[in-house]
Amino acid sequence: MNSLLDRRFLFVTGKGGVGKTTVTAALALKFAAQGRRVLCAACNAKERFSTLFGVAPVGSEVAPLAPNVWGVNMEPAVAMAEYGMMILKSRALYMAVFENRYVRSFFRATPGLYEWAMLGKAWWHTTEQNPDGSHRFDIVLLDAPATGHGLDMLRVPKVIVDIVPPGILRRDADRAWEMFRDSKRSGVVVVTLPEDMPVNETLELLGSLDRELQLPVERIVVNFMLTRPHPLDPLDEGHAALAAGARRSFRETVQAQSLARLADVKVPRVYLPHLFEGAETLDALRDLARRL
Repeated sequence: MNSLLDRRFLFVTGKGGVGKTTVTAALALKFAAQGRRVLCAACNAKERFSTLFGVAPVGSEVAPLAPNVWGVNMEPAVAMAEYGMMILKSRALYMAVFENRYVRSFFRATPGLYEWAMLGKAWWHTTEQNPDGSHRFDIVLLDAPATGHGLDMLRVPKVIVDIVPPGILRRDADRAWEMFRDSKRSGVVVVTLPEDMPVNETLELLGSLDRELQLPVERIVVNFMLTRPHPLDPLDEGHAALAAGARRSFRETVQAQSLARLADVKVPRVYLPHLFEGAETLDALRDLARRL
């Protein structure tokens, strides 16, 4: 993972339920330990950064999570309002244009516009500067929506670049899309599980990222790997122990078959263990960060 330290933007995606948010948080701690200032951005999601880092709930304002780590949970309407203020540079003009009910209805009815508001906001934070001209954040980690929605989100700037006439929207989408396609500045991290359905979605996702969008996939993170037996209660005997052994054997077989299907994918892989004690604590995150 040290080879990703110079990236400015990482798009973390995968099938729902594979642990994308946990991996995003562990990556943030990994990079922060190397002296990077990291922003974790979620897309209008059920907020989990506060639970993982043990801090107050994270909303639409950037808030600290840990030393050198910040978080934000982007809301489409708020992101659109921030974009409008940046363009118009006048609150009165913004209120007249963006708060018009017809304009709001147009935004809601335009496919992809709210997705671009969130993706564009995450990208904008890579350009945000301190008063001395330095970058406010060294890297932005986007905890993206699950596979299908995540792909749709990544398609939006390409569509804008391809069909929207020159102007502010096209200019910013062009700059963002240029970054997303540059493997020295950006990349996609795909999170999966060593199970049949997640691997199916991962292979489909990798095909779309390569053939359709031509975006650099930097890592596959295989989460919840079985590396040691599940701890049994000392009182477990007989049938309970046999049942536990059978479940373990079945899961190991599925895991081996799933990993074999990923063997030919020419993308570096990282394996994270199944933490039987749970991954919802800062200590667990630090453990995963060390393993990264």
